[in-house]
Amino acid sequence: MPDPNLPHQDPLTRRIGHYLSNALIVGLIRFALFIPYRARLAFVGRFVQHILGPLAGYSRRARDNIQMIWPDLSRARRDQIVSKCLNNVGRSFIENYSAQDFPARMAKNTPTGPGVAALDDAVAKGQPVILVTGHYGNYEATRACLVARGLDIGGLYRDMKNPYFNAHYVKTMEAFGGPVFPQGRRGTAGFVRHLKQGGQLVLLFDQHVFGAPPLDFLGQPANTALSAAELALRYNALLIPFYGIRQPDGVSFEAVLEAPVPHSDAVTMTQSLNDSLAARITADPEQWFWVHRRWRINDN
Repeated sequence: MPDPNLPHQDPLTRRIGHYLSNALIVGLIRFALFIPYRARLAFVGRFVQHILGPLAGYSRRARDNIQMIWPDLSRARRDQIVSKCLNNVGRSFIENYSAQDFPARMAKNTPTGPGVAALDDAVAKGQPVILVTGHYGNYEATRACLVARGLDIGGLYRDMKNPYFNAHYVKTMEAFGGPVFPQGRRGTAGFVRHLKQGGQLVLLFDQHVFGAPPLDFLGQPANTALSAAELALRYNALLIPFYGIRQPDGVSFEAVLEAPVPHSDAVTMTQSLNDSLAARITADPEQWFWVHRRWRINDN
């Protein structure tokens, strides 16, 4: 939820701002964790939807993104997508901090889709697998579901600019099982080592990456990292798109693994990932995190 793109500030002001914003977030988390699970999700979902989202500018950014992609959409429908998107962001955030309740619930799920058999076959053969998704529904739902089946699924994360928030953010990801690695030389080395040993890794690919090639995403060029496809080609790993799809009750999920993306070249494979996510968003746009600065071609 924190915005990593803060304006330039002197070090002391920035440190104080990080400390205060983290204190607010930690207070919200601790308060929410005292609430029964369903009410907890509803509370934080509404908090982000009605308070944090508008105050932090997330509502405006999401609305602008939707307007760019679907200019003919009615204002009422656009506002509905923004509202439910923010509610999903809030629910996902507190789910990921519910380190006992959430994984226990997801452990009861049975993953579906053609990628399940492909994953099981690869694990049996010791072939590495890269599971790829976007900020849609809650990807940790599927990761928790698969970890409960005995898989040791690692993850690569981007350090938050707020060091106070980052410390407990990393612990939260580790609580779901499987190693997690920071972006950068040290993290990538561990990430690759886990992959070469026949492990499974999760990558999220739907955020802007400076210098990455612009590929089509929902009809607009979006700079998209090729790393997932490049790793799959280099280490003969399966590349499986997956989704944790929130159900209408707002609490349960369907964990879907799509068919593996055929190996060809990194650009073609990554475009297939974009197309997969775009199809999910088109079918149910309220589940995607429209709050990100996904399209920033002019910023390169």
